[in-house]
Amino acid sequence: MAAKLVFPQDNPPLSIISAAKIAVVPITTDPCLPSGSVPTLHFGSGDFIHGVNTVLRYIATTSVSSFYGENAIQEARVDEWLEYAPLILSGSEFEAACSFLDGYLASRTFLVGHGLTVADIVVWSNLRGAGQRWESLRRSRKYQNLVRWFNSVAVDYALEEVTSVYVGKRAIGKSPAPCLKEKMPGLKNTSGHEIDLPGAKVGEVCVRFAPEPSGYLHIGHAKAALLNQYFADRYKGRLLVRFDDTNPSKESSEFVENVLKDIETLGVKYDAVTYTSDYFPKLMEMAECLIKQGKAYVDDTPKDKMNTERRDGVESKCRNSTVEENLLLWSEMVNGTKRGTQCCVRGKLDMQEPNKSLRDPVYYRCNPDPHHRVGSKYKVYPTYDFACPFVDALQGVTHALRSSEYHDRNAQYYRILQDMGLRRVEIFEFSRLNMVYTVLSKRTLRWFVQNKKVDDWTDARFPTVQGILRRGLKIEALIQFILEQGASKNLNLMEWDKLWTINKKIIDPVCGRHTAVLKDKSVPSLTNGPEVPFI
Repeated sequence: MAAKLVFPQDNPPLSIISAAKIAVVPITTDPCLPSGSVPTLHFGSGDFIHGVNTVLRYIATTSVSSFYGENAIQEARVDEWLEYAPLILSGSEFEAACSFLDGYLASRTFLVGHGLTVADIVVWSNLRGAGQRWESLRRSRKYQNLVRWFNSVAVDYALEEVTSVYVGKRAIGKSPAPCLKEKMPGLKNTSGHEIDLPGAKVGEVCVRFAPEPSGYLHIGHAKAALLNQYFADRYKGRLLVRFDDTNPSKESSEFVENVLKDIETLGVKYDAVTYTSDYFPKLMEMAECLIKQGKAYVDDTPKDKMNTERRDGVESKCRNSTVEENLLLWSEMVNGTKRGTQCCVRGKLDMQEPNKSLRDPVYYRCNPDPHHRVGSKYKVYPTYDFACPFVDALQGVTHALRSSEYHDRNAQYYRILQDMGLRRVEIFEFSRLNMVYTVLSKRTLRWFVQNKKVDDWTDARFPTVQGILRRGLKIEALIQFILEQGASKNLNLMEWDKLWTINKKIIDPVCGRHTAVLKDKSVPSLTNGPEVPFI
């Protein structure tokens, strides 16, 4: 039966409103009574009841759940809490009452029995209504059992939606770690100053997170994803997720699906998902164009010899081949012939350059393996160094965020853009996230998976996002840990202890800790012992 709750505007009965919401008892509210009046529940029949505890008992008894306890003893205990909470928690004994509650909840999830009752609601509401007195104690973390129970009730039963309407907009029971949206605007570097993207303009920035789908995301990739999100939000720009799928031997649709799953887990919001493979036709046209312009050539030098020549600054015998010779071999590569598989396309840059990344890098190579998206349509695939600047420019990326491990290849990135005749894309470096005693190489992690040293990429011992979440890490802790590192270029070797410390601060207020022993393994009680102890 629908009813109307009338109460004074300056003293809303939070316990009644919250209890009605949880018990799904239809009540409309009308804060029209004068100050000091008693809340009254009016029914359509003309009947009414008044008084906080009376209305609470009505709601508890009309609820379909065991909101008033499961037996007569539990009902009596609920009544005790209804009388106790308003008297103690609103008086001078507030902190003493909190201390008692903290001890009482040390081994309990709820105040009465094994489920939520109206007793939990009335105590919770009186704490919430205490305002700053309770908030100060909650932040001090002095009463962890009480805070854990308070936060758990608030989160599990969405009470903030009710209470914020009457006592302000501050959230209750939230994790100490801010959510991604709240944390990112305050991201700072180690010097305490915000880091700016060079030449960035609000509303015009476009960044991209470009993982290779050759494994699951690990904690290092998470940092790159979150920093891209931060700058996209800060400059009110766009964030693209682009899969760098240029190596069919290592990539699969499984990895694509799980990378997107991990991105969603991290709370990263993107504008579009694209693939480098979408640009294969244009990339092949560009490679052929560079060959015709004499800015690239086809080389059949064996791999080991080519590496030695690059290291020593020795030009390849194919470097001065004619355009016609190069195009003929390029055709062999495109068709995947035996002769073509012996070749690769190299950029004609500078073999005497001290920065060895500019010593005629490889642009294209043959690979007969089928691609997870385009099948066996292509026999040649671009390298990351060739495809990345090209696709960045075509997609309108303004700033390419890269970890500092690629620093020596930045000059190569700009030189390739210049030879292609494309606009400049600014590179912004940040330090790679390194963890002590932790392997972050996907090649090594893949070896563990392929050789059955672990169950799969989600193994709890792995530094993958899914792996460390299985180990008990809260995603809020991971986000906070990564964003605290900021976009600094300083290289740091991070300890796992710091991450788990953040995690502990998040889960302690909402997760009770209990110790138990199996009954059949317990030590029996000793009887008939000596009256006087002896050694």
